[in-house]
This record gives sequence, structure tokens and C-alpha cells, in this order.
Amino acid sequence: MIKQLFLAGAAVAMLSSTALAAEYYIVQDKTTKKCRVVDARPTETTWVQVGPLAFKTRDEADKQIAVVCKEKR
Repeated sequence: MIKQLFLAGAAVAMLSSTALAAEYYIVQDKTTKKCRVVDARPTETTWVQVGPLAFKTRDEADKQIAVVCKEKR
């Protein structure tokens, strides 16, 4: 019984640590020059990462999008 509780606790800790380690990126479309915040590093060639490497929270990224992204309207 104790072993099962320990394993369940370890599984919960492991799953919650990945959620806490989330990173957010500001990316810009190369053709339209529109920016957005994403939760994964861009791998497509149509999007380019702008600004610092990563933000710890989405709120930080949302606040910085106006600073680091110069959209052409």
C-alpha cells in the first residue's frame, strides 16, 4: 500500500513539474508580419521567433509582445 502511494505521488509530481516548466515564445509570421504568443518553440519555417528566448508565463509574453514585435500594418 505504501509503495503504491509513493508511486502515485511520484507520478503526480512528475506531471506537475512539466506543467510548471512551461515556456512561452513570441513568434512572427514571415509574410504577414503578425505576431503571437505560443507555448512551443517554432519549428515551422513560416514563423520566426522574436524577442528573448522564452518567457516563464504567458502574461509576461503578452506584455512584451508590443515591445519586441514590430508589426507592419
